[in-house]
Amino acid sequence: MGLSLIRTFGAVAGFLFGSYLGAALLQVTDVTPVDDRFRVVFLMGVLCAILGWLGAPYATVVPARWLERLIRQTSFGDLVGASAGASVGLLIAVLLTLPLSLLPGDYGRFAPFVAAVALGTVGAMAGALKRADLAFVVREMRSGKRERESGQRVLLDTSVIIDGRVADVAKAGFVRGTLLLPLFILAELQTFADSSDPSRRERGRRGLEMLQRMQKGTEVGVEIVDHDPPEQGADAKLVALGRSLGVAIMTNDYGLNRVAELQGVTVLNMNDLAKAVRPVVLPGEEIAVRIIQQGRESDQGVGYLEDGTMVVVDGGVRHIGTDLSVMVMRVLQTAGGRMIFAQPKSEADSARRVRAISH
Repeated sequence: MGLSLIRTFGAVAGFLFGSYLGAALLQVTDVTPVDDRFRVVFLMGVLCAILGWLGAPYATVVPARWLERLIRQTSFGDLVGASAGASVGLLIAVLLTLPLSLLPGDYGRFAPFVAAVALGTVGAMAGALKRADLAFVVREMRSGKRERESGQRVLLDTSVIIDGRVADVAKAGFVRGTLLLPLFILAELQTFADSSDPSRRERGRRGLEMLQRMQKGTEVGVEIVDHDPPEQGADAKLVALGRSLGVAIMTNDYGLNRVAELQGVTVLNMNDLAKAVRPVVLPGEEIAVRIIQQGRESDQGVGYLEDGTMVVVDGGVRHIGTDLSVMVMRVLQTAGGRMIFAQPKSEADSARRVRAISH
């Protein structure tokens, strides 16, 4: 029904155009009899009506279906970017209309039209190609004030996501603002999760679980960033993205930490945070530690606190495999970390009583 209606309109339009074309041809020919002139006009009208009947679908339906397929295959972001770019291009063309119309001869009549087509096309192509940057700029303009009020934004590295402590820190309220998750970092986690290596697969799945946990929580927002810098490698992309956005990178990777600092990007290292908040142990305090091995000396036992600090207990070799209350005697800070020297609490109390009696 629709195709027949289109063909009918095409035939009518073709007949009218053919009649007009036939009448125009008679103005430059020597056909004088009225009947002959009528036949020329009628035949031209019929010929163009036939062409209109046959060609109407190719001039309307086929291009419409092609355009529909193109729109369906094009993402919404590309459509918005192309529309915005074309609008900017046409606006520039409007501003150039007056100076272009002052060109001499026929140039002044056709130059504005050519400029509008060219600038509109270039603008649409540029908008489609740069739609990610355009969307990011719009998002920045809309959320800039909200971000400043709520706190800073931080880029997440793969290592800190897999580590998982950032979720606990965010839940405790020590991370404010928005955590930015680049798509290439998410892709790297997915690669780990699909790896044939059991260790890498476990780390990838743990990272995805941590992300899901943070997204479900209300303490901090997690925003996906679709920027993909041209640099090679996730670390180089992350540093380039942090530099372009002017945001810090949260990581546990020592190499990434140093490279980012050399390029002027702020780094938040979770290991440095753990060192800063570990409990301070002073001489004379009582702590509990599990003795797990023998020390360098024959009577020494060695245990570790939850943060990894080594505790050397004099006379602790007899208590290997047991939890022991010890008294801190001194704390030694070394290049490799802290070391605590202690005595079993019972022996320290006995020594204290002996000193008290002797005095």
